[in-house]
Amino acid sequence: MQTPPWRLSAMMFMQFLIWGSWMVTLGAYMLDSLSFSGRQVGIVYGSTAIAATISPFWVGLAADRWFNLEKLLASLHFLGAVCLLGASLVTEFGWFYFFIQLNSLFYLPTFSLSNAFCFHHLQDAGKKFPRVRVWGTLAWILAGLSLSYWSLETSNLQLRIGAVAGFLLSAYCLTLPATPPQPGRGRSARGFFSEDMRKLIKDPSLSVLFIALILCCLPNAYYYSFVTPYLRDIGVRNPAGLMTLGQVSEAVVMLLMPWALSRISFRYLLFTGLLCWGVRYGMIALGHPEQAPWWLYAGIGLHGVAYGWSALAAQMYLDTRVPVHLRSTAQGFVSFLTLGSGALIGAYLAGETVNLHSMADGSRQWTYIWLYPTIIGTAVAVWFLWKFKGGNSRAMAMDSDGA
Repeated sequence: MQTPPWRLSAMMFMQFLIWGSWMVTLGAYMLDSLSFSGRQVGIVYGSTAIAATISPFWVGLAADRWFNLEKLLASLHFLGAVCLLGASLVTEFGWFYFFIQLNSLFYLPTFSLSNAFCFHHLQDAGKKFPRVRVWGTLAWILAGLSLSYWSLETSNLQLRIGAVAGFLLSAYCLTLPATPPQPGRGRSARGFFSEDMRKLIKDPSLSVLFIALILCCLPNAYYYSFVTPYLRDIGVRNPAGLMTLGQVSEAVVMLLMPWALSRISFRYLLFTGLLCWGVRYGMIALGHPEQAPWWLYAGIGLHGVAYGWSALAAQMYLDTRVPVHLRSTAQGFVSFLTLGSGALIGAYLAGETVNLHSMADGSRQWTYIWLYPTIIGTAVAVWFLWKFKGGNSRAMAMDSDGA
């Protein structure tokens, strides 16, 4: 069954409008309006990593085995919206963390499920998926510009906007085509531990890929947690607006993804993406809105290459390597790697780094803080280039239904 691409694009647009309405600027809201410490901010951002270690695999398994995908998406978005609304109503750390953690448990699986939904309903997904996924990036840009224009970076309205969008997306998902579990190897919870999945995990090249995806989340965590507060500290007037530069570059990279996949080997594509996760922080550390603005623009602008040529390329590559009946489970496994254990360690590492380099007067030694993700990201990229031996870019450009 084929679904018009615009319907899938609308789903992606709403999904990332929710995520972009609060994810990047929540650090500024917690530090400036709720007076949370750097450690507490790291703990809250770590909630997404905790959720990613639990939810995506089991929810993906449920989609592959027991429940219609569109109904599962509708339920998760509704429950996540309720939690965002709850978080907007509290100011005490314990309750705030409770609602954000619960929202993460419901919301994180929707990324892998929506990817699986698109791969299921698109012909020639290697070429068409980036064109669908780019609408999610455009939604993130819209959210960032709106937050900046209305000066909502430190307001709880960002959470309420996300909640309203969540309720709307929940209703929209119920209008999508029915997507029941695919015929496969039975309906038990053993699907993830089947011979097919064990072979994938044991594959030497995929093992290196999986480890690299985990490790690249360490520098990644610094971006979402602390770049906005950094921009505010150095005098950038519209940090949320400037952050959208990263999403603009992401949109360009996604549109060029079919071209890149047909001309660059996966090994060098992912190496470049991983390297950008580290190099960009060195650029951000050198940047200042008055003395050296171009370093800021370059560092933030590299987000598109860093994300598109690492996480997104890995998702597309993996989809060509898994059986159709394990599609949601495999995408959930990628979410577990990219948003789970590595991001959990990264969130706490980022929080502790900021705490370590915070002065008594409330200022922060940002140059030293950015040194950590610069070194980690560069080291991960070099290790991947040394160890990874597989990867055919043409395989990713194929129709994923041929997997």
